[in-house]
Amino acid sequence: MQLSARNQLKEKIIDIKKGPVSTEVVIDINGLNIVSSITTGSAESLDLNIGDEATAVIKASSVMIGK
Repeated sequence: MQLSARNQLKEKIIDIKKGPVSTEVVIDINGLNIVSSITTGSAESLDLNIGDEATAVIKASSVMIGK
């Protein structure tokens, strides 16, 4: 599948925390952890497992920074 989002980071899943409704998936990108919250149904449909290669697709209209 091709996507229009240009910010695609492919690496390994290092942690999965399943809940009844949502699941947190953590991908390690060169020492930086990217955490995504997806539905548990989606996590099960994708058959995600620790050690699997996965792609984090980041699409945002703005980035906020605070201090």
